[in-house]
Amino acid sequence: MHAMVLKKLRTPLEWTELPDPEPGPGEIRVAVSACGVCRTDLHVVDGELPHPQVPIIPGHEIVGRIDALGAGVKGLALGERVGIPWLGHTCGVCPYCVMQRENLCDHPVFTGYTRNGGYANKAVADARFAFPLGEKGTDEALAPLLCAGLIGWRSLVIAGAGVRLGLYGFGAAAHILAQVAIWQKREIFAFTRPKDTVGQQFARSLGATWAGGSDESPPAPLDAAIIFATPGELVPVALRAVRKGGRVVCAGIHMSDIPSFPYSILWEERELLSVANLTRKDGMDFLALVPEIGIVTKTTSYPLAKANDALADLRAGRFEGAAVLKV
Repeated sequence: MHAMVLKKLRTPLEWTELPDPEPGPGEIRVAVSACGVCRTDLHVVDGELPHPQVPIIPGHEIVGRIDALGAGVKGLALGERVGIPWLGHTCGVCPYCVMQRENLCDHPVFTGYTRNGGYANKAVADARFAFPLGEKGTDEALAPLLCAGLIGWRSLVIAGAGVRLGLYGFGAAAHILAQVAIWQKREIFAFTRPKDTVGQQFARSLGATWAGGSDESPPAPLDAAIIFATPGELVPVALRAVRKGGRVVCAGIHMSDIPSFPYSILWEERELLSVANLTRKDGMDFLALVPEIGIVTKTTSYPLAKANDALADLRAGRFEGAAVLKV
């Protein structure tokens, strides 16, 4: 098979020819057709996450068709289209797994981080952590749902039922989540990089009530805010934007240090929360709603060999929505 491999942290991925992987017991092999390019991939490549497996094939928004079944796999068939997400395996026996909180498993495996991912034309996955996708929608359109969509959904659930929702960082996750929230009859207040008028117009085109820079205040206090952007200084900004009793949810796997802030902006029962990974139930709940909501993902496609260009464009914010590698 061919793959784009991270052989050393903080260096470009390298085009590499490798033997086809074989699925073990309980595993499937997927012929990859599309793989989303997630900001978490940048954190892996840039060495911002601890203890990565290197060399590693990044990518955890994988769409493809099963072309080999390991022993004991049930409920999936050869040729079936599936999605492979970030959470690739859990131990099933630690206290968090027993409490149905597998996203906090003590011994997890993560696709594209501690096991090879989808920047390749073949990928092996634990069959229990693959989502059947059916035949509706294109592979390219579905790929961003496997992380940007899922983490956005989990963040929305944790944010609560408030109507006025602020989204800080209007990229892949936020442009999907905005459509979900508007379908739920909420109001979206989109915060982009200062003076990013193109991004703000993109948010308005999806139905945002208001869009402005992260250095601006919303026209009304927010019920909740979700931070997808990585600068830690957005945390006190978002706390100042939410009403009494409001929630601020940090949705990224990595964020720069949060500066000190006065207790007064947390007081009055405001809550500061974080989201970690996802559960299979998150995936099943969200993907079941996608056809009903009618989510449209805006994607920019790149050939697999141009994965470094896609990562560079993501880092620089050169596109709207999500980037997807077409394999």
